[in-house]
Amino acid sequence: MTILPIIQDAKDELTAIFKDLHANPEIGFTEYRTAKVVAEKLHEYGVDEVHEGIAKTGVVGIIKGREGPRRVGLRADMDALPINELTNLDYASKIPGVMHACGHDSHTTMLLGAAKHLASTRNFTGTAVLIFQPAEEGLGGARGMLAEGLFDRFPVDEIYGMHNSPNGEPGTIGICKGPAMAGAAFFDIIVQGKGSHAAMPQQSRDPLVIAAELVGAIQTILSRNVAPLDTCVLSVTQLHAGSAYNVVPDTAKLAGTVRYFKQEVSDMVEQRMRDLCAGYATAYGIEITLDHRNIFDVLMNDHDLSEAYLEAAADIVGNENVSGTDEPATGSEDFADMLQVVHGAYCRIGHSGTTGLHNPSFFLDPEVLPVGASVMARIVERRLNAA
Repeated sequence: MTILPIIQDAKDELTAIFKDLHANPEIGFTEYRTAKVVAEKLHEYGVDEVHEGIAKTGVVGIIKGREGPRRVGLRADMDALPINELTNLDYASKIPGVMHACGHDSHTTMLLGAAKHLASTRNFTGTAVLIFQPAEEGLGGARGMLAEGLFDRFPVDEIYGMHNSPNGEPGTIGICKGPAMAGAAFFDIIVQGKGSHAAMPQQSRDPLVIAAELVGAIQTILSRNVAPLDTCVLSVTQLHAGSAYNVVPDTAKLAGTVRYFKQEVSDMVEQRMRDLCAGYATAYGIEITLDHRNIFDVLMNDHDLSEAYLEAAADIVGNENVSGTDEPATGSEDFADMLQVVHGAYCRIGHSGTTGLHNPSFFLDPEVLPVGASVMARIVERRLNAA
């Protein structure tokens, strides 16, 4: 393991930043405190330009090396999740019902560590663009920054991101080349029936019964419409109806998500869901509405830039600890939206602890912070010093 010296010397500082962010988590588009910490640190480190308030709470830092036209971007997300923390850490969340259960506090800290190194050494030709993004967890933070002209204001030739992986293998770096993470849609279905006294259900058009049937029917899309060799996940995750023991409700609501790797699969699933909703509405003489919306694009890692990222990572963790054959993940990540505009790559960095992401007991070992920061800094140096 070869941690860059400036980052190694800042290990205690990075750990303190991480613990502070972990103890003070903020939900997407409300990361005002986090953004203030980021901006203050960037100024402290001597970053040339610090731009705040992009998509409400996003921050962009600009570091100039030797004069040159090329620009490389690094991106980290900042938001937390609506989860009540159960870790009992001495730096556990102080905010009831909000937790950094996905490690975005570490991503922010690692990018700050890279900023400290790059601003101190400036051993590259061109410009490093550091993007601290809000609202990754399904709220559209990347799209928000793009809509406000992120890459028009701060153009980059290529861009790199990183996510922690609680795989119990500290300091390992993995990349899946090509389609690496699933695209995702969220859906809401409203079954508008007719309520009645529960003792006289013949007077109703029971939306709860219809909704329950619809849940089962929707699952047949995977088994009978999606080709066996195409990957698709369809999960109904919510069913809400009724408020009393003796009342058949008027309305039932379903919600869930679809994950996919091909746009044509997503389009077909959406159409089949619309067909089923229309069919059940006709069969029962009621109204059913479907709101189906794309939330994440498929994350596409550029093959050549993935190789470059692995080479940079190998400088830090050694060739034996990098892999370019990771399997695609059915989870989603809105860095994919940035990769729709600029070529780049997204890696995973292993750390101690095996409790999964989005779990109230999730733990991220701070020992990984200098490793990730060093890899981020090194990819900038390598790419901006390439002949």
